[in-house]
Amino acid sequence: CHGANGISNNPIWPNLAGQKEQYVVLALKAYKAQERKSQNAMQMYPFAMQLTDADMANVAAYVSSLK
Repeated sequence: CHGANGISNNPIWPNLAGQKEQYVVLALKAYKAQERKSQNAMQMYPFAMQLTDADMANVAAYVSSLK
């Protein structure tokens, strides 16, 4: 959904490349807790629920490093 290099192919899905680490971690935690309620957010729930805090930190570090 967010593209192989963090650049989304769909204008309604955000790019992840270059996002700030803390923002990504907070977003993933909100998805895991089902605190975000939009249609697109609901699609993220199953992915986020599988992630540990360490996984979230690693994902955030990776996507923030993408250009």
